[in-house]
Amino acid sequence: MPPIDTRTYVSTLRELVKEGNDVSLLISGSSMAPFLIHHRDTILFGPIQRPLRRGDMVFYQRPTGQFVMHRIRYMRAEGMYLIGDNQTETEGPLPPECAFAIVKQVCRKGKWIGPSHPWWTFFSTVWLWLVPIRPWIVRLAAKILPTNHD
Repeated sequence: MPPIDTRTYVSTLRELVKEGNDVSLLISGSSMAPFLIHHRDTILFGPIQRPLRRGDMVFYQRPTGQFVMHRIRYMRAEGMYLIGDNQTETEGPLPPECAFAIVKQVCRKGKWIGPSHPWWTFFSTVWLWLVPIRPWIVRLAAKILPTNHD
């Protein structure tokens, strides 16, 4: 079977969500590290059934057509502002309608966790407040922690 391109694959997943289904997807990319690691962790996402808020991880489509999963840094009248956990630059404003799914659970290091888990809470609250000093935190962590994410 020939490989399917990412845009086609995620478009299919988006349709499944639109029909009311929850869908899982292996993480690809490093923008959500250190919370989620490329090709190690999986997300479970589904339809958005409540107002979006700060700290939510959403799957959205950029005006360029690219699909991305990032965290909402803040909501404003002009739209939502998003950022990856491994980023320092905020994207936005984007209209809330560009978000088509919300992450409900993640399989992190082989264990499924949800919004009440301490790591989830840390990254959806404290880590968002630390955006201005994230580069220094990451450098310090790199010096004192092992580099193997597996």
